[in-house]
Amino acid sequence: MLKAGLTGATFIAAAPALILPSRAQGLAPTPSMRGGSNNYMPGAPIVSRIGGGGFWMTGTVRRAGDGAPLPGVRIQIWAHTTEGREDDKHSHGATLTAADGTFRLEMPQIIPIFGQPHGHLAYEGAGFKTVFLRPLMASARDKSLSAHFVLEPA
Repeated sequence: MLKAGLTGATFIAAAPALILPSRAQGLAPTPSMRGGSNNYMPGAPIVSRIGGGGFWMTGTVRRAGDGAPLPGVRIQIWAHTTEGREDDKHSHGATLTAADGTFRLEMPQIIPIFGQPHGHLAYEGAGFKTVFLRPLMASARDKSLSAHFVLEPA
């Protein structure tokens, strides 16, 4: 069997014309990152966009163990941007994952604070353990940032 990576997922080609997703048996949960919970504000509203936009925060949410996508999961996002600091209430918003476990939220351009530009994301809800992420951008000129959650049942 031939294995090939595709956007973080693993696929197995059993026949030239047939590609099936493999089972992610034993997929480990994502640990919270140091500094991820800085300036977290519980209960940020679900929004269609934070501020004027122009920058995209994207990612996926899957269940630990089997890797199943988790739809309808609330992800909070905040950052230091061209329109506000990460401790400003208007710099926080939340979004829900789609049926395939993906999320996407437009926000103002993230800018450096305390070194490298970064975003903050949080999962906090019923059914799974809380996870805080603080992914770094490769460059302050980047127009998007991705973060991926693998949630462990509570």
